[in-house]
Amino acid sequence: MLAAYVRFAFRTSRWSRTGCEEMDACVARGEPVIFVVWHQRLIMAPFMFAAPKGARICALTSAARGGRLAGQILVRLGWETIPMSSHQRHVTLSREVLRRTKQGCSLGIAADGPRGPARVSSSVPIVWARTTGARVFTVAFAQKRVLRLPTWDKQILPLPFTRGVIVGSEWAETVPRKLSDDEAEAFRLSIEDALDTVTDSADAALNKPSEHPRHGAS
Repeated sequence: MLAAYVRFAFRTSRWSRTGCEEMDACVARGEPVIFVVWHQRLIMAPFMFAAPKGARICALTSAARGGRLAGQILVRLGWETIPMSSHQRHVTLSREVLRRTKQGCSLGIAADGPRGPARVSSSVPIVWARTTGARVFTVAFAQKRVLRLPTWDKQILPLPFTRGVIVGSEWAETVPRKLSDDEAEAFRLSIEDALDTVTDSADAALNKPSEHPRHGAS
């Protein structure tokens, strides 16, 4: 039902999409990318990643109940999922991710998921950028009117019959194979800042204030 609702909300609203041209070109060539969003706006990821027919993308989801639910919604909207468990060996997960990316499957990551804190990036996008060598794109959506859930990040659900924007941008960094702890932290902060920028740009396109605490959001 949730998947059907999200599809309905997208199809009945008016959308503009900017900054995603290079990401689209990579996917059209069969080149996997890493697609990064804030967890708050993850529900619209299948429509932000407007891939051509036959293109694949998989999301890293939590093996916990909430993660499984989110994963099933994404599956019904055309994505694949790779559940992550604290009991799963890292090497097993790495092999599965690498196997899929070698097949041309892109990778979707909620940078602050699944538990937050909100809009604080984990090191996960950096780990997989280093491991796969794939190009990284930050993406966000915003709508004039939205529904907010009482979750740790005030999860946004789209509404029908309104106006929305999708904004993307390539993260202009190359992560080397070997990293010091200081370098890894610098990259983490860099992608966090890039995600904030693209998300604030989407909100600003609809004359909405930034939701980031550092920028004065309530």
